[in-house]
Amino acid sequence: MGDFLDVYWGLPPISRNVATTVLVLSACVYSGIIPGGLFFFDMSLIFKPIPEIWRLPLSFLLTMPKLSILLDSYFLFSYLSQLEVGNSRFSRREDMIWYLMFVPTVIVIIDYVVGYHFGNYLPALILALAYTCTQDQRGAKANFLFVTIPAQLVPYSMMLASVLTTGPHVAVLQFYGLLAAHLYDFLTRLWPEFGGGYNLAPAPGFLSRLVATPGRSVENRGYGTVFTSARSGNTSGSAGASTGPLPDTWKTRGRGTRLGGD
Repeated sequence: MGDFLDVYWGLPPISRNVATTVLVLSACVYSGIIPGGLFFFDMSLIFKPIPEIWRLPLSFLLTMPKLSILLDSYFLFSYLSQLEVGNSRFSRREDMIWYLMFVPTVIVIIDYVVGYHFGNYLPALILALAYTCTQDQRGAKANFLFVTIPAQLVPYSMMLASVLTTGPHVAVLQFYGLLAAHLYDFLTRLWPEFGGGYNLAPAPGFLSRLVATPGRSVENRGYGTVFTSARSGNTSGSAGASTGPLPDTWKTRGRGTRLGGD
């Protein structure tokens, strides 16, 4: 058990936490512990006197029933961890968080404009992640359902598999994710690199301040982020002296006098 926990806590933090949340919440919903209606999003619920804003993130945290609970959680973690660890475009934690804010918002807006009102959007997010992953893998090969295909065709193969197994409605939802991921890719990579412009959708500054830890420096490594103390070197001194705002005469011991003594 200890080895399992060591491996678990060593996983990329964002991918680990998101996939675990999806797995646990989906299992609770389909076992009847949590009502599934809490995970349904409708734009009209945002404009109530007390807006139910919490429905927006929850609508991306519910899988399909039965075997999909495991499969969707696995694919979500797999694609998300590839971006969090192996993609230079997401070297900063705030970039990964911004992606998970930007793409789902675009998916919901597309659904509202088209008028289908799916209400649950996890399949669209998983396909968006697959699309973003494979844009940097052109020329490589990938395995999909025991078939080896070019990596950039994985998202389209996922949509085709959905049409054959669950029906075209899921493929339509996945297409939302394809559009959202392509928009993100265009604004943050294609336009700056090939259009001569600049990043049109950078991570907001408040996210950098939110994820930053005061008094610590950040070191990005292959398996996550390491925080170290910003104070360099060890302080030393026979009388416990250290740097600070106090005068130097306050930092050393005096001869000591008993209160009320001579």
